[in-house]
Amino acid sequence: MCKMSEKEGEERAPLIEETAHLLNPFVHRLELNTAYDKFKLVFMSVVVLPVRVVGIVVCLLVAYVLASAGLWGLSREDLSARPLSGWRRKIRWYMGLMGRMMMRCYGFHWIKMKGRRATKAEAPILIVGPHSSFFDAVAVFWSNVPCLVNRIENLQLPLFGKYIDYTQPVYVWREDPNSRQNTIQEIKERASSEEEWPQIMVFPEGTCTNRSCLITFKPGAFYPGVPVQPVLIRYNNRTDSFTWTWDGPGALKMLWVTLCQFHNYCELEYLPVYTPSEEEKQDAKLFANNVRQVMADALGVPVADYTYDDCRLMHKAKLKNLPCETGLIEFLKLRQRFGLNLKNVEEELLNHYADIATSDGQINFSDFAKYLGMPESEPALIDLFKLYDKDNTGTLDFRKYLMGYYQYCKPANTEETLKWGFKLLDHEGKGQVFLEDAIEALQTSLDITPEEVTRIFKQADQNDKGYITYEDFEAHAKRKPEYAKIFLLFQESLKQGTRPRTGHLPPPGKKKAD
Repeated sequence: MCKMSEKEGEERAPLIEETAHLLNPFVHRLELNTAYDKFKLVFMSVVVLPVRVVGIVVCLLVAYVLASAGLWGLSREDLSARPLSGWRRKIRWYMGLMGRMMMRCYGFHWIKMKGRRATKAEAPILIVGPHSSFFDAVAVFWSNVPCLVNRIENLQLPLFGKYIDYTQPVYVWREDPNSRQNTIQEIKERASSEEEWPQIMVFPEGTCTNRSCLITFKPGAFYPGVPVQPVLIRYNNRTDSFTWTWDGPGALKMLWVTLCQFHNYCELEYLPVYTPSEEEKQDAKLFANNVRQVMADALGVPVADYTYDDCRLMHKAKLKNLPCETGLIEFLKLRQRFGLNLKNVEEELLNHYADIATSDGQINFSDFAKYLGMPESEPALIDLFKLYDKDNTGTLDFRKYLMGYYQYCKPANTEETLKWGFKLLDHEGKGQVFLEDAIEALQTSLDITPEEVTRIFKQADQNDKGYITYEDFEAHAKRKPEYAKIFLLFQESLKQGTRPRTGHLPPPGKKKAD
């Protein structure tokens, strides 16, 4: 199996990033436009769907009885302590049979199989992708019902909860702050155990996509550093009623349309076992990225560094009447680079962006100038926009805005810069800046109109005192750190002598003479 070093991965990153911005893996549209599609829905709904539903219910009830029997007399501690054995273990085959029968009732009459499923000794962990649907359960039923990594909340699902519990999954407790480490430890122990635990099956993307790319793999399944077997799922229907994404049809509609197809095509492909190198054993993220690349190459799709956090940002963007794609920023990459906090980005920065952006989700230079209340002719403002707009497109998307904000403006918002900026307004050193002082200073230095200065002044003077102190100025600058960077750019132009110095303004870095 082909290996990729960390250095080679970094060299591929620009291409991956460029491709990612062309894709939205979290959107799906169900096309049912032809007369044939509509006739088939009506015919199948009346004639076939009721029979299929009865078959599904029967399979679920039988599986529920089997799972209840297999779990009889066992506590939660028993299930996590050791694998099922004896007659309880033999029930697993019948559970898989019921699952396969249920999928046939959904219209998956046969599943095309490619490759050979490895034994647990060859690959303790199965890595499945792309994850796009609840119908991906075909991988479970046709792989001898392995252990899954599952949310504890899924135990509450009617009928399905008992089935899931029987498989002895590795449970994820989202309320437990130690859940991630506990899950990784449990996977390690089972993968390396001499006991007869079933293989562990993981969907490492962690959320559903439209299969246009493979998004970021969570590294949990790769920490044990054991061989894994990639498993690919392909759906080949003309009507894609399987894909269940954040922005798309609801689950009930997808189920209905799927049940109304004469036959649903699905293919499972077991790729060769991937044995990690020593470097990959020490670096779970590198291991995950390399396995993802192998799977993407086999599927013929690109990789994109999106995660579930991007889904959340898409949702927030839609609530703010912005295009959903606004939230697609490869959040994990930016968090690693700038130490972003998702809650802060959702509740603060996305709000700022929504205040500036137009309905198409972009910011042009005029929007940027209006937001800061500055004339478009101001050189410092022009320079700042150019720093944000690295590729010189003339517009900013949310990702460019965030990168500019954290790379240039946030670091500039230092106490030294703010004190220098306050001196620009308080040139007499009174410690209080009145509206007339602000108008005089900002109109003279940055050519801001009195109307805009008044608006900015009122935003800073939140208690309506009639003046602003350094504390007011500092608080407002933290809300809009763009001003700090503008002060620095303005200061730099004074040092370079590219703009005239006002009579009351002290030289940059020097105190005003008494």
